[in-house]
Amino acid sequence: MTVREEILDQAKQLVTEDRNADYGDPAENFADIASLWTAYKGTVFLAHDVAAMMVLVKVARLATSPQKLDNWMDMVGYAALGGEVRPPEE
Repeated sequence: MTVREEILDQAKQLVTEDRNADYGDPAENFADIASLWTAYKGTVFLAHDVAAMMVLVKVARLATSPQKLDNWMDMVGYAALGGEVRPPEE
């Protein structure tokens, strides 16, 4: 198995497991986080913004720990969840 396959397989497992019991539905959880960020910053955030911002958190972590596969896996997972909660196409 290549590293890319490991990253994709692990990310898929992380976002398709039943994590709803721990964190609730991802769309609802991201919407809740977006509401809190909106209240805190006074700038409107939506669920897909949460996914994008969490990818950026992982990018920032890569600046000091690029060898950690966990950060790469999490970025893939957040990207997939962002695609799921994105606004509908017009």
